[in-house]
Amino acid sequence: QVQLVESGGGLVQPGGSLRLSCAASGFSVEYYAVGWFRQAPGKEREVVSCISSRDGTTYVDSVKGRFAISRDNVKKTVYLQMNSLKPEDTAVYYCAKAYGRGCPGWATDVGSWGRGTQVNVSS
Repeated sequence: QVQLVESGGGLVQPGGSLRLSCAASGFSVEYYAVGWFRQAPGKEREVVSCISSRDGTTYVDSVKGRFAISRDNVKKTVYLQMNSLKPEDTAVYYCAKAYGRGCPGWATDVGSWGRGTQVNVSS
């Protein structure tokens, strides 16, 4: 059974950093596109980042240059390193696994979700 468990959220000041982790079970992370969505209060869920089976990565424009996605195949974990955090990054961050291997179109190909981890960026 596929499971995704997020961790690493919390409260951080603007300009600070957090690293989110997504621990996967029931599948091998290196064979699928896995990534992150986020949902801020009162807003729709949006795609943040994806890493493909070939280590290709994508990012929403608002986080380019600040966030970095990576994967540890041995630990079966996908990470999202978030630097230079802004108040507008405040959201619940969800890990998600696609049915396929690639990132193009992965947001409409999600088969499994984690429960989310809260990130609050505030002074």
